[in-house]
Amino acid sequence: MTAPVCLISGVGPGTGSALARKFAEGGYRVALLARNEERLAALEAQLPGAKGFRCDVSDPAQVDAVASAVERDLGHPTVVIHNAVGGAFGTFREIDPAILNRNFQVNTMGLLYLARRLTPAMIAAGAGAIIATGNTSALRGKAGFAGFAPTKAAQRILAESMARDLGPQGIHVAYVVIDAVIDLEWTRKRWPERPDDFFIKPQAIASEIWHVATRTAALGHSTLNCDRSEKAGSRGVRTTNAHLGSVKTSGAAGKSLIVTVS
Repeated sequence: MTAPVCLISGVGPGTGSALARKFAEGGYRVALLARNEERLAALEAQLPGAKGFRCDVSDPAQVDAVASAVERDLGHPTVVIHNAVGGAFGTFREIDPAILNRNFQVNTMGLLYLARRLTPAMIAAGAGAIIATGNTSALRGKAGFAGFAPTKAAQRILAESMARDLGPQGIHVAYVVIDAVIDLEWTRKRWPERPDDFFIKPQAIASEIWHVATRTAALGHSTLNCDRSEKAGSRGVRTTNAHLGSVKTSGAAGKSLIVTVS
């Protein structure tokens, strides 16, 4: 039996690499997308069955070319995870408008380009999963996040629209809200006084996304809230289900999922 394929955009040193390792360990061939070729080469060497592809997901021509290369070298992805992110700090008066536009291209348009290019094969197969990693900025706009929050909110709404369209066709769409500070070198430097349990491990996020991709494809429209429990600390999440009922789309139940990891 041919191993399934997972495509991950934004494969950096944190969540992206953790996702790549999790899916590779789970038997997937993994397409690693990022702009940093050295990082891709290093991770590709560590993960059997993985292959790196340099790609700026804000460029539809690059997305199309890389998708064709992935299909040729690995096969059609059955799981697509959009983890690439563009961010900036500053109030609406402080930010460079060009930065806001750039972040929108990466966060929202990148999801659109990947989904438009890769879902036809999923629809033909009647199965598949598209997952986007988000954060609390998708739900609220703080003053200092004017260059970032609008793009993540738009990304979340795009995922919801996609879910209502693709759900009746057998494609599961999920939006993961990471309501926590990810444990990375730069976040440790930004919050040096914070204790370990202030941060969430990339491995914990990857594990939750693995469960979403592999165990919840048959869920109807629902919200799944995940928060750090006292026992799990910074290494795990506690999961509770909260079904919100079905969303009727063309006479069928749409499938969408919002996962909050805090």
